[in-house]
Amino acid sequence: MGAGSSPAAARTALVVGGGISGLLAARELAQSGFVTTLLEATDSWGGCVGRHDVAGLALDSGAESFATRSSSVADLAAELGLSGQIVAPHPGGAWVQLPDGPRELPKTGVLGIPANPWDPEVRRSLGISGSLRASLDRILPASVGTTADVASVSSLVRTRMGRRVLTRLVEPVVGGVHSADPGLLDVDMVAPGLRAGITRHGSLAAAVAAQRRGPAEGGTEGTAAAKAGSAVAGLRGGMHTLVAALVADLRRLGVELVSGTRAHSATRIPDGWRIAAGNKTYDAGMLVVALDGPSAVGLLQDAVPTLAGHQPGAGPEVRLVTLVVDLPELDRRPRGTGILVAPQTPGIRAKALTHATGKWDWLAAEAGPGRHVLRLSYGRIDAADPARTAAGSERTVEDSTLPDSDLLEFALQDASALLTVPVTAASLVDWDVVSWAGALPFAAVGHRQRVAEVRRICAGSDGLLLVGGWLAGNGLAAVVADTRTQLHDFLQ
Repeated sequence: MGAGSSPAAARTALVVGGGISGLLAARELAQSGFVTTLLEATDSWGGCVGRHDVAGLALDSGAESFATRSSSVADLAAELGLSGQIVAPHPGGAWVQLPDGPRELPKTGVLGIPANPWDPEVRRSLGISGSLRASLDRILPASVGTTADVASVSSLVRTRMGRRVLTRLVEPVVGGVHSADPGLLDVDMVAPGLRAGITRHGSLAAAVAAQRRGPAEGGTEGTAAAKAGSAVAGLRGGMHTLVAALVADLRRLGVELVSGTRAHSATRIPDGWRIAAGNKTYDAGMLVVALDGPSAVGLLQDAVPTLAGHQPGAGPEVRLVTLVVDLPELDRRPRGTGILVAPQTPGIRAKALTHATGKWDWLAAEAGPGRHVLRLSYGRIDAADPARTAAGSERTVEDSTLPDSDLLEFALQDASALLTVPVTAASLVDWDVVSWAGALPFAAVGHRQRVAEVRRICAGSDGLLLVGGWLAGNGLAAVVADTRTQLHDFLQ
């Protein structure tokens, strides 16, 4: 639909934003019989589920796995004919780098919170005194940490299990996954159902154990404990193949895909909504905005003035450095599938390193003997940073402002220290740096209530829906599940 069009409002839809939530929203609408147009500002689809080519290998430039504690992504993959491509990571497990040295990450945990404080791997990280303190969780009343309307990850963990669990297990995991200090994050957004699980099962450890043995894809209740890092799966060929399959399906369904066209204003019209994008206008009876939080509110605040005060802070800028190296010494996977870094660890700037060829057997086969793919991530919001605002919108800037060449030098140094194998420029075959500015939604404490208010406001605007990670929470599983739920309710 272009300028001057007069759509049949009841059966036309416009989606703004071509990330996973936008692609999925357009698919749901088209399957429901709507004539659908999808607008994307950039020239590529999928948002932070992207692809880049390094040393002749097609690699994920963003998300490279998905959580398996729900079946949402696996169900979508099956619908797209990709169920046979779902693969588990290599069973080597992940590690954590602590100030006093590396440790294997415990086999069972959610956000690093252990299901058993006396598991040998947990005890090695916490020490006897730390495990003793964490064990008090089992005798604390279930009301401890669960009665407040909102709670941060750190307040819940510190109250129930103590400081050592927080600093030695939770902070590295949360920093690696969410690029933020757990003191800033709303536990109900980043670990939905965990506080309710304490009430149901009597302790935080029991709630974690229940989540770990939940309805994992391909698994059943009560499955045996798996190695840390194994509560995820990937796709053979990379997660970006999911985007390619979604785009192909949208074309099959007749969705009009318009890339390189940034939406700059939204207006109510008698039959629905009008979006001005580029030098055209697009009209539809239904409008789905699948942008990041600041962009979504910015686009809609003139048409829906009550949204104006609900613009969230930007997420952290994350920079991913991918190294392809010829280093047969890494064939032994010295740190399993990768290593998370405790923020207080001196001398290392990276927050995590993924040994991609150590994690995914299909990629190791494609890379060939002795060739390895390493990915290091930089950038997080730190609660200890006095420059951070109350909303958590101030980014850690020291790594975000470095030239790529300087960041490469840090990556080589960090990889050498973390893997205990010299990773030098001489072993480097190719490299790339990808920046994701605000791609990770920042679920600050109280975010669930803010999301509820945003959705209440939108519910009062006929034919308008907002979806995306800033509302659903971080991670593909959360985004896919929430987008489908919201579209189902929207279309009722």
